[in-house]
Amino acid sequence: MARPISNPQVTLRPQDVVVLLRLALQTGAAPSYATLATELKLTASEIHAGVERAQVAQLLRKDDSGKPVALLEPLRLFLQHGLRYCFPATRGELTRGVPTGHAAPPLLAKIAQPNEPPPVWPHPEGTVRGMTLHPLYPTVPMAALANPALYELLVLVDAIRGGSPRERALAVAELDRRLVSS
Repeated sequence: MARPISNPQVTLRPQDVVVLLRLALQTGAAPSYATLATELKLTASEIHAGVERAQVAQLLRKDDSGKPVALLEPLRLFLQHGLRYCFPATRGELTRGVPTGHAAPPLLAKIAQPNEPPPVWPHPEGTVRGMTLHPLYPTVPMAALANPALYELLVLVDAIRGGSPRERALAVAELDRRLVSS
């Protein structure tokens, strides 16, 4: 009987994108894995594993002290060209939740809102009734509500994952502006 073949291929996971987006916001030395875990509502081991996968994918490097640093240009290119194929938007039913995509800042002011329910991440503290757009990872709504800058990046990512061509173009332009200037 043949032994099963294992696959050594490293594969990014959705939570790795959340970790990378948070690191992209960092202006000084990166916080500890424990601090990132608390902020992102993940475990320290999930943060560590995500950092390792992102480093193999060449989306971050470690500085001289071993702290992770997001590589903004490769991250920007991945978000623009690969994200929606790796982590396509998954939609669901009408629910109460946190607005995302075209229904939340920074896109809310740039796009005329359609007469249909907005996309939302399901969340019990959500203030809007809309159509479910499942977040990259289940803890995203909690992490986003605690960090407005991260929330806006995640909103732009959702517009790329599941928006119309116009929404995607606006989100890419806004991400370009934010990731170049950070």
